[in-house]
Amino acid sequence: MLGYAALGDSITYGLNASAADRAYHSRVVSMLAAKGVKAKRTVLARPGWTSADLAEALSVDPGRLRAASTVSVWIGGVDLIHAGVDALQGVGISVEARMHQYSRRLAAILQMIRTIGSFDVICCTQYNPYPNSPLAVQGVSMLNQEIQKQAERVGCRIAPVDQWFAGQEARLIDGYRSGTVEEVYRGITAVHPNEKGHAVIAAGLFPLVYAGMVRLQ
Repeated sequence: MLGYAALGDSITYGLNASAADRAYHSRVVSMLAAKGVKAKRTVLARPGWTSADLAEALSVDPGRLRAASTVSVWIGGVDLIHAGVDALQGVGISVEARMHQYSRRLAAILQMIRTIGSFDVICCTQYNPYPNSPLAVQGVSMLNQEIQKQAERVGCRIAPVDQWFAGQEARLIDGYRSGTVEEVYRGITAVHPNEKGHAVIAAGLFPLVYAGMVRLQ
């Protein structure tokens, strides 16, 4: 049996999905089954995880990936949130410096995955939950540039989630309101996909995962 491993943070964990089988990776596995491809699903993700947390989890238990033939990596949103909050408060290092740190960690994560096994690796870009804030637009753009750079360097494919969500944020993000970072100060954290969002992610990821698995059958 082939395996699909989804690595990430709260989005991959399935936060705000109505049930575990409604998260995007569960949907992908169901879509594979409908095509006659049986795949075991592995999820390595926790709410609040940064790239440093994912790197540590991988180093502690690399065996979690040994059954996988395809791996998707979606990490960096929390890194960017921390950088943005620090920038708004005028503390810590710059967003640019934080993104350079993130890029190095992502490179280490991808290299670790390659070391564990010969996987088909897909890197997911990050959609922008605050498209009406210039700071968020700039930050997400920087994050996605680093994702694309490291993916190309290691030879991973890209899942352009940012493009799938662009202009559709109000429809695809749970609790979406103004799409501005000022919501954070009011205690509103509408950043996770709703049911439609998870469905859109799964629909976009499926052909990438399926193509990789067909080659391995």
